[in-house]
Amino acid sequence: MHRTPHSSPHLRVMSVLGLLAALLLPLGMTFAPGALAAPTADPVRVMPLGDSITGSPGCWRAVLWNRLVSSGYQGVDFVGTLPPQGCGQAHDGDNEGHGGELVTNVADQNLLPGRLASTRPDIVVMHFGTNDVWSSITPDRILAAYTKLVAQMRASNPDMRILVAQLIPMNPGSCAGCAQRVVDFNARIPGWARATGTDRSPVTVVDQWTGFSTAADTYDGVHPNASGDDKIAARWFPALSAALDAGVPQDPGDPGDPGEDPAACTARFRAVSSWQGGYQGEVTVTNTSASAVRGWTATVVPANGARLTQLWNGSLSTAADGTATVRNAAWNGTLAPGASASFGFVATAPATAGTPAATVTCTGAAPAA
Repeated sequence: MHRTPHSSPHLRVMSVLGLLAALLLPLGMTFAPGALAAPTADPVRVMPLGDSITGSPGCWRAVLWNRLVSSGYQGVDFVGTLPPQGCGQAHDGDNEGHGGELVTNVADQNLLPGRLASTRPDIVVMHFGTNDVWSSITPDRILAAYTKLVAQMRASNPDMRILVAQLIPMNPGSCAGCAQRVVDFNARIPGWARATGTDRSPVTVVDQWTGFSTAADTYDGVHPNASGDDKIAARWFPALSAALDAGVPQDPGDPGDPGEDPAACTARFRAVSSWQGGYQGEVTVTNTSASAVRGWTATVVPANGARLTQLWNGSLSTAADGTATVRNAAWNGTLAPGASASFGFVATAPATAGTPAATVTCTGAAPAA
């Protein structure tokens, strides 16, 4: 799946074929209806899978869809057995986000195969397990359910590409232990993904937790508000666009496309120390793919008006809005599967900035084939 260029090669092909038809018709040759039609590629089918955070109404899907469109992606079909549920902006709203559903129940009751058969996705975008964590179900059992769902996805499509979220934070007033249980569960996901992903059907971890605030980005400590929808969509976009650019087996790619696809990685921020007017931070980049990463790029968006001023173990460029792009140094760019590299920085911040925070993402480059 590739972004659509501004010019249309299909129009040029049709013009040539039309000329050919004009030359041949005097010779008595005719064409069956549709014989000159240019072939059209099948759409890439993307299933958003989860619970109410995905589907009730799950307006991050609308934000994500419109970002794909504005970035030039065409031929993408969001699929699911559930219809759109509002969100106030035009988008492809089909989804598989069932409010109140537990991933363990979906696995135990074998609910997913029928949904897959009805929608036939090529890519699954999964944020699933919030209700299980709330219900004190153990990480081992939730991950066992993940494994079963992945097996069912691959039975439906052996080349399934699977994007799995580290869950957004949860801190409802009625569940004092939920916040820490999300942290504990999220810590297990990268290791599970490394053990589960394959070259043919990769599992990519997308960090939806870091930089997400239950106070600022949810309306009830659990479900995202408009700010939260924007953050969730922003985290999904790089991973989904990488999967779309990589294509599916039915889409062999265009001649001349680069032979390297982005590799999966996650980035995690922590504040090392802070003081009036600034803080020291650290970002750890981890290769979550099944193959080596030959280089990585991290994006750091510091919260509350902070700006990065010094950086080590990487190279820094900063946009006018304060967004920092950090590229690996010469000695820490190659990461084996599961390996990590860290870089540190100093940031200035307004006196009223509060607790240091930043939204961090990363992309990795796979070795050339």
